[in-house]
Amino acid sequence: MALTKPNQQLRRDLKEAAATLKWAGVDLFGVAKRMLAAGDEEGANELMKIAFSFQETEDKLAGYAEEVKAGQIIRSKPD
Repeated sequence: MALTKPNQQLRRDLKEAAATLKWAGVDLFGVAKRMLAAGDEEGANELMKIAFSFQETEDKLAGYAEEVKAGQIIRSKPD
């Protein structure tokens, strides 16, 4: 089944948000590694927690995008 334009846009937006979170998380891990190497274990741990939460949210958004593709989530009209 082909997606409607609003659902296509929703899927693209979800995938884009997931990708943005992924790259932000990768960047945070890099900063956390440098902080750890500099001796700031507490700060590094805090950044790693944030990066992990980004990864969890990225996974959720990617899952929602797949639900849109499968027709389980439908957008009735664009904003």
